[in-house]
Amino acid sequence: MSYITTSDGVQIFYKDQGQGRPILFSHGWPLSADAWETQMLFFGQKGYRVIAHDRRSHGRSQQVWDGNNMDRYADDLHDLIEALDLKDAILIGHSTGGGEVAHYLGRHGTARVAAVVLAGAVPPLMAKTEANPEGLPIDVFDSIRAGVASNRSQFFKDLAVPFYSHNREGATVSQGLQDAFWLQGMAGGIKGLYDCIHEFSEVDYTDDLKKIDVPVLFIHGDDDQIVPIGAAAEKAVKLTAKGTLKVYPGGSHGLAETEPEQFNHDVLAFISSL
Repeated sequence: MSYITTSDGVQIFYKDQGQGRPILFSHGWPLSADAWETQMLFFGQKGYRVIAHDRRSHGRSQQVWDGNNMDRYADDLHDLIEALDLKDAILIGHSTGGGEVAHYLGRHGTARVAAVVLAGAVPPLMAKTEANPEGLPIDVFDSIRAGVASNRSQFFKDLAVPFYSHNREGATVSQGLQDAFWLQGMAGGIKGLYDCIHEFSEVDYTDDLKKIDVPVLFIHGDDDQIVPIGAAAEKAVKLTAKGTLKVYPGGSHGLAETEPEQFNHDVLAFISSL
């Protein structure tokens, strides 16, 4: 088990395997580094060094009462990158992890980063506002908070279904994926997971996206039921200097897990072209 201690004294779990150019994965909510297992195996076998961490209060990382906010998540990512002395790295963020990656780049710059992949990512802003009419009403996020607070075990079981689009006609349902989602969610601390809802829904990443000066590949499903593409990637790609968007027709929010062969191929083609 590998851990770093962050600048504010929190223990962060991470996996670091393989050799070669580093790829650092940042997971979605309420998951952990385990959500990237398929990608870590694939890219590790392709000659890359693969790294993934559990966000604070998620998975095997220390569960803390305070500090579960995007500034701290970005600083934790910075602490990990510095501790491992990563250079010329590829950062890949899914959902909330996409916000974490974007905020890290906005807060700490791109000196150690060669390129970025944001998959089903929350930037620029998920919540609906006057300036962001494509977003989701705050009631949606209030209901997520209520579900986590009242019975998060059942809530995670229910959430896994639309997360992977298992509720769509003709969908190939994987009970294993749903079980893994529940298991990872239950490993995290309830206070941290509760606090994180605000971070993925109401934090505006517009300025972070504008600061990214390396190539960014956005991958998003047009049937993403968790982070609708119209409020996310379709807007975010226009805010980056070197952004491109690849849309998966009928793609779910958890597309790296539901369509791993396609996802891995697209990411490999992107980073091989750099």
